[in-house]
Amino acid sequence: MNEEQTARLFELADLILAVGRHIGASKESEVESGTPLEGAVMRYIDRHPGTTAGEAAEATQLISSNFARAVRRLEQAGLVRRDADQHDGRRVLLFPTEKAQENLQRLRAVWSRLLEEAVTDSDEIDTVISTLRTIETRLVARTRPEGR
Repeated sequence: MNEEQTARLFELADLILAVGRHIGASKESEVESGTPLEGAVMRYIDRHPGTTAGEAAEATQLISSNFARAVRRLEQAGLVRRDADQHDGRRVLLFPTEKAQENLQRLRAVWSRLLEEAVTDSDEIDTVISTLRTIETRLVARTRPEGR
């Protein structure tokens, strides 16, 4: 990789972090938010209801003790519920609660209001979403062992 490409990729990462900080800071008191770690766990469980703790811990790249602590806090906040796996009694499945869904709707409204003036072109929004999804998918794939 040449110096120009290195500089461009650094700028991309820096901008992603800066935008993320602005978005994260915009949460209103009506939205329950925990730590960034809890947010990552909640995001995964919301997008993959019925996931196992092991799958979610691997996907969020958390060591089991940190993951368990985050799930425990989310459960205490009423945002996650644990159900026994009907097919394997040793496994526990994680689901977002109705309260989590309501919280997500409030968060969706807050973040949409924040961005509606910053990004107004629908095609531009679609392009950015597509690009960021591709980046996320590739980064996640790099962290997983081969063949998974």
